Amino acid sequence: MRRALLCLLLAAGVCRAQVAVYRTAKGSPDRLARKADLAFTRLDQPNDEALATVVVDPAKRFQTVVGFGGALTDAAAETWAKLPAARQAELIKAYFDPQEGLGYSLGRLSIHSCDFSSGSFTYDAGPSDPGLQRFSIEHDRRFRLPFVKAALKASGGMRLFASPWSPPAWMKTNGNMLRGGKLKPEAAATWALYYARFIQAYAKEGLPIWGLTVQNEPMATQSWESCVYTAEEERDFVKQHLGPTLAQEGLGAVKLMVWDHNRGLLYQRAQAVYDDPEASKFVWGAAFHWYVGDHFEAVRQVKEAWPDKQLLFSEGCAEAFDAARLEDWNWGEKYGRSLVADLANGAAGWVDWNVLLDERGGPNHVGNFCYAPVHADTATGTLRYMNSFYYLGHVSKFVRPGAVRVAASSTHDSLQTVAFRNPDGRLAVIVLNLTDQPLPFQLWMAGRAAKGDSPAHSIQTLVF
Repeated sequence: MRRALLCLLLAAGVCRAQVAVYRTAKGSPDRLARKADLAFTRLDQPNDEALATVVVDPAKRFQTVVGFGGALTDAAAETWAKLPAARQAELIKAYFDPQEGLGYSLGRLSIHSCDFSSGSFTYDAGPSDPGLQRFSIEHDRRFRLPFVKAALKASGGMRLFASPWSPPAWMKTNGNMLRGGKLKPEAAATWALYYARFIQAYAKEGLPIWGLTVQNEPMATQSWESCVYTAEEERDFVKQHLGPTLAQEGLGAVKLMVWDHNRGLLYQRAQAVYDDPEASKFVWGAAFHWYVGDHFEAVRQVKEAWPDKQLLFSEGCAEAFDAARLEDWNWGEKYGRSLVADLANGAAGWVDWNVLLDERGGPNHVGNFCYAPVHADTATGTLRYMNSFYYLGHVSKFVRPGAVRVAASSTHDSLQTVAFRNPDGRLAVIVLNLTDQPLPFQLWMAGRAAKGDSPAHSIQTLVF
């Protein structure tokens, strides 16, 4: 097998090809910077004591990538609307253009308001309305729809998925969109229909919804929009209401995801749904966040236990905004570490939180300000790119939808790696160094090696 693969690669010119190197590194001007190419030379047997080695085997294939991106929140849309036209165009190109930008291919939306909205709102406000006669997305026309449409156009076909933070107050046990509460049992059918009406309304705007999560963070009682479900309550809502309603409305192809909360409980929440055949048949996979611990092993174990189900990292950000710390290097490294580990453990995609926030880390109607990869100064109309923007780009720009993860391992604990074969046949290998020490290394594949170096606190993408 190894000899056949080597012959195939040599015939295709892969092992003779130059390796393009793109780098972002602390203490340097390099930000997704093209560096000198590397060249393969023959090396039958690497020595793991002599030189750090990243071993890649493209014959071993794992999950298929659905995409990478961020959340197109009301806060992002409102901030974008305050920018001059030139800066609006700059931001859209920087994130969504596949050639000149990061090539974002996934976008998350909230179903009505979330904390990163200027205020709470629904598409059906007022007293009980079981027939959803008042349902309207008119609120979104001022800021959100223009922003999402511009992003979708620039991306050339980004997939959109949506998440609710809370049902309308009249559907909840606490009579409030904020501070937790639960869905009233008698409102479950109406709430399921609400998702369908949202999808249908956005489709009429030329914005097809590819996926849904059942509930954002269903174990959190927040000061902002929130709603609590146990695993069994989420399972039963999917089985008895949301799944059948989507099917009845002709929306059965929408990718439905459960959990949408931190990795720690990912296995337990997935198990509750996947081990119930009547619920599981409606569910594409599970979504997860990063806010309490790493728990990367939970991602791996869920993928191993249910290999036919998909996993999507659906939200993460650096919290507690402080303008004085925008240049801290750890923000980008937090993204890089999670990207590499989540993907190496089976995630099919990775989606950041707000793509854009203002100079305060908002707007946010409960003061829950945080960082985004790009911040706008709405007084001066300027944009400030954090290093997290570039760390995200090292994956989103070079690992395209439809890419397949292939085997990649490192002989040195200081180098973390993950690799993919893109639909065009090119390989993209991400090499992450989170340490204070630069490290020479070699990329080895099928009897050939290309020598390079990994600066301290850097991320590189090798493309060949």
